[in-house]
Formats: sequence, C-alpha cells, structure tokens
Amino acid sequence: MLVLNATYEPINVCTVRRAVVLLLKEKAEVVEHTERLLHSATATLTRPAVIRLVSYVKVPRDTHRRKITRRAVFARDDWTCQYCGSRAQLTVDHVVPRSKGGGSTWDNIVAACAPCNRRKGDALPRQAGMTLARQPRTPNPDIFIQVATPTVPATWRQYLSASVSATAAGSVAA
Repeated sequence: MLVLNATYEPINVCTVRRAVVLLLKEKAEVVEHTERLLHSATATLTRPAVIRLVSYVKVPRDTHRRKITRRAVFARDDWTCQYCGSRAQLTVDHVVPRSKGGGSTWDNIVAACAPCNRRKGDALPRQAGMTLARQPRTPNPDIFIQVATPTVPATWRQYLSASVSATAAGSVAA
C-alpha cells in the first residue's frame, strides 16, 4: 500500500496488514481502494491501495544520507547502462574508481552493463573513451517508493513524481 502524508505527499510503502491496522486505529483513511475484499470474522472491507495519514508526520529529507543500494541506483538510472544504454547484465560502476579517490556517493555511482564496466575497468570514463548518458545525482525521494515495490500500481501514479510515474508506466497494476 502506498502511504501518503496528511498533505498527500507519498512517504512510504507498507503491507496490507499495516495499512489495515492504521485504518482500524483511525490513524489513516482510504484514498484509493482495489476491487478485492478483505474478510475478518466480523467484518468485510475493500482492500486499500492508497492510504493517507490523518495527522502530518515530519519526514527527514536527507536523501543524500539514504543507503545506496544497487536497486536504488538502477531505478534512478532507469534500469539502463549509463555508458551504452543497454538494459542487460546491469552492475554498479564507480565513475571515478575508488582506487583513484572516488567515493561511494550518489554522484559517483552509476548503472553500467557488465561489458561496459569491464571495458572501463579501473580508468576514468574519458581515459576509456566512454561518456556518460547523464551525470549521476542524488535521486528524488520518490525513487525509494519505486524501489520498495516491484511494480507501481496505476492507482499510485497520480501521487508520485513524474519521473517515477514515467518509469513505472510499463508496470502491471495491482
């Protein structure tokens, strides 16, 4: 389930169970629901797809401190090699190799296919005759919503940023 703050800003993804607990405790309300039903011994309710917290929750905006994972790098780079555009055999590459002082930071790590990563090796891109499709950057916070779920349902797209929605356009709706 997509969790929205009281301001309709996406802040998290949670399980159906957690969403129902928030709803039953009246800490959240249903914004979008699916056609599926949830049954208990005493009640039946529609399965929520998007919930909104009743009270505003302050969310830290320090995405530069968020853990860098392969999946987050791939999602940020649209699951595409930043050197040749391939979508196969993706690996993570340090633009400035660690042996040459490059750090493991958002602005020094890109998605690269295995052949490009081997070709670049321990060199700078210009030394290997390679160029980046785009400079690496700290991702939009919404990218972590995409990373948290394998598919982004259609009901979520209007609440997510354009970059995540465009990337998810091919995803199967739940």
